[in-house]
Amino acid sequence: MLAVLRRRLEMAVRVRDFLRAHRAEGIQGAGEAAALARLEELLTRAEVLAAQQRAGVLARRGFTELRAEVRRALQSQLLKYLSAVGRVAARENTELGAHFRLPATRATNQALLTLGWGMLQKATEQKELLVSRGMSQQLLDDLAAALTQFEQTLEATRAARREHVGASADLESVVSEISLQVRVLDGLVRYRFGRNAELMGAWASARNVEGPVRSQAEPVVGSVTPAVVKAAAA
Repeated sequence: MLAVLRRRLEMAVRVRDFLRAHRAEGIQGAGEAAALARLEELLTRAEVLAAQQRAGVLARRGFTELRAEVRRALQSQLLKYLSAVGRVAARENTELGAHFRLPATRATNQALLTLGWGMLQKATEQKELLVSRGMSQQLLDDLAAALTQFEQTLEATRAARREHVGASADLESVVSEISLQVRVLDGLVRYRFGRNAELMGAWASARNVEGPVRSQAEPVVGSVTPAVVKAAAA
């Protein structure tokens, strides 16, 4: 989650807590209750979206790490072995040489996948010859499984990215709505408590996007992370 969004959500949680704490002092009418309920509804939605956003990030990271592991196995073991056997077989059938060249180390994921499937297809057609030149019969099954897994990680990463990007866009929209709702509540608080300097000072601290305002003499004993931010940072 972007830091600016996190700070705005933290501020909104403080605003909500302030209003809850001072219901008995004047925030009791139907309009006031509706305004607070709307803020609570938006915060609940933001918490869900923050969790989805974080889940998308973690899923994408996990599939990226898995894909890197499968790619190493393909390049340094499976395809390398098949390529070596293919070069030996190409001494008798020169046509095979072009089909068993190793993909470039820096080939894109899609290029590696395409070349890998091509090598597997040709090796399946020439299985008898390749086995006679030293290829393990299990290699083709292992290669097919690895290529399938590699392909799945690509799609899973794209899906996780879509989830992350979608949740991020929705979260930004909800935070924008929260900011508007806080303005409404700011008007309400000023209307109800404008002459109470102590409460207005506490309100200003709650509304401070950068965090609660503390006097220099006030010791900092720690902070409690709002639930909505915990969901995004978990």
